[in-house]
This record gives sequence, structure tokens and C-alpha cells, in this order.
Amino acid sequence: MDEYGEYRPLVRLAAALLIAVAASPAQAACRLALVLALDVSSSVDDEEYALQRVGLAAALDAPEIRHAVLQGGQGDVALAVYEWSGRFQEKRHLDWSVLRSDGDIDRAVAVLAEMERSTSDYPTALGSALGYGAQVLTQAPACDRRVIDVSGDGINNEGFAPALAYRHFPFDGVTVNGLVILGHDAEVVAHYRREVLRGPGAFLEVAQGFEDFQEAMARKLFREISDIQLGALAPSEAAPRQ
Repeated sequence: MDEYGEYRPLVRLAAALLIAVAASPAQAACRLALVLALDVSSSVDDEEYALQRVGLAAALDAPEIRHAVLQGGQGDVALAVYEWSGRFQEKRHLDWSVLRSDGDIDRAVAVLAEMERSTSDYPTALGSALGYGAQVLTQAPACDRRVIDVSGDGINNEGFAPALAYRHFPFDGVTVNGLVILGHDAEVVAHYRREVLRGPGAFLEVAQGFEDFQEAMARKLFREISDIQLGALAPSEAAPRQ
């Protein structure tokens, strides 16, 4: 009897399984866990909130964003969305959703388009918002990159500062990007650059008012999803358009 003897059928089966696994397409891992955080503090009126809600849904639905998400073989994108305002005033609208198909994106877009504002009476607690985002990320799928994308139109004016959030919440390996909306606070760009941006490649996108939110969000999503690394100053951070 040869060296495998009575076990030869099992050896043949194991070899066939190994060949089948090697021949099948590899399942791409998750390349990005992305959390989007929307400002609904008292400085944002109902019309401006609607521009954020509709703008976010439209940005995710844009053909170039769909293409960036669904690039074959590049790995999955996982998305979660919450809104924030005062301290401990956060609401998650989209729980972790892995975007592997147009249908997955369709479902996320539908949820975002129907969001209902949770509150409009609280100030701007950026530190609390960031801490909440870090906790949301602890529930994300295992992904190569972890990013929080926080948008807002004002500086922190309640509760602990972003620096304390970064010190006491789980931010290891997390990049925080910003999207500032001009019009309500002249200090917002400087504040986000100084206090909010965090991690390698972190960048700031600027919307020239809430009417520009959709285009600014689309630019930001494309850059985050595609992992585009530019210089310290992106074109969108230049002086406001005249």
C-alpha cells in the first residue's frame, strides 16, 4: 500500500478543494469604513437642513460616486450616517451598510433622502459629535481605512473641545476630514483646520453656502472613496468665489 493508503480518497478530495479555491475569484476586503456626520445645530434652519439631506442623497447617487464605490476588485465601502448638534444630541440615520452593488447604494440613498431632523434647538458640540463618531466606528466592519467626515457651519461652542475627544475616545488609525459650510461663522474654516482635521491625509472641503453642499459633498466623497492624496491645500479651500 502506498504512503496514503486508505486515506487516498480524502487526500484527493482535499487537493480538489484547494484547486477550486485557488481558481475562484478572491473576495476583496473592505477598503473603507466611512462615517458621515451632519450638523443640525440651531444655526441650521429647516431649509438649510433640507439642502443637506437632499444634497447628501444626490451626492451618493451621482454616477461618479457610484463608480468610485463599485470599482471592481478594489474592496468594499461601508457607510454610516448620523446627525449631531448639542452635547449628546446625536442620531444615527443610516447604520453600517456595505455598498457592494447599485442596489445597496439605492437603498442607502432612499434612507438618506427620507431623513427626518431629530432636533433644531441645540448649539454646536463638535467634541461630542466626534466622540460619537469614534464609537460608531468601533461597530464598523473590518476595513483598511477608517474615516469620519464631519460637516458643519460653526465652531465648537458647547461641551468639550475636539482635542479632548481625540484624547479620550478610540481614534487610533482614524482619519477625520471636514466639510465646512460658509455663511454663518467667519471662523469656521480656521477652526476646522486647527481643531478638527486629524490623521494622515486629512483634508478640508468648503461649501460656499448650503446651496453648494451637494457639489462639495460629492467632491469630498470622491476623494475619500478613491483615497486621493493631494497637497496640504486643496483647490476647494481657496478663497470664496466672487
